[in-house]
Amino acid sequence: MIHIIFENENFVVCDKESGVLTTPSRFEEDDERLCLGTALQKKLDKQIFPIHRLDFEVSGLVMYAKNPEAHRKANAWFEQKQVQKTYRALTSKQGFEHIPANVPNSRECFQIRPGQRFEWKSRILRGKRRAFESPQGKPSLTIAIFLDETANAHLAWDLSPVTGRSHQLRFDLSRHGFPILGDSLYGSTVFFGENKIALRSYKIDFSSAKGASMLGLPRVIEVSSL
Repeated sequence: MIHIIFENENFVVCDKESGVLTTPSRFEEDDERLCLGTALQKKLDKQIFPIHRLDFEVSGLVMYAKNPEAHRKANAWFEQKQVQKTYRALTSKQGFEHIPANVPNSRECFQIRPGQRFEWKSRILRGKRRAFESPQGKPSLTIAIFLDETANAHLAWDLSPVTGRSHQLRFDLSRHGFPILGDSLYGSTVFFGENKIALRSYKIDFSSAKGASMLGLPRVIEVSSL
């Protein structure tokens, strides 16, 4: 379960499997799901500090600090948007059948071409299970680049969340008519695997993070995409 991609005295970056928690849930004692943070802390035999999280169903790069000072500095990078994360997603072709008739949505169909870049803005409010668009929600911005159609007639995307709202990428693709494969919570009818959706965090860019090199981080950490 533990796949360490990078480690030094300040940080450890792992490639999290889908179907694994990043940090313990609120119901830790009664939650039998595997947790990467808990397992990693036992393996390292020291306290670690999560810097960002991935949803249970999402795979890819996740970062932990190994001391409070590194944790403080890394939190500042993310808060000040000095770190860029890139995700790969596979989606169905555009359609709005998954959006209930009573849910406000422009249902705008549009042509897409390889390399086309979108800036998707919204205000996201997180409910008990999923995110919604609401005037009371927090501002959200996603940069989405359509890559191409796959051999299986699905669509491949690169996504960068400028803001870090919960379920932001899943919600944005769904509301524009492109539910992520396997993401039944946001409208997908395609099975992608048990506790797994076609969304993967595959690159973290620290090149604009002030002082990252002084803490031993490379400019970019990258793993294979979907």
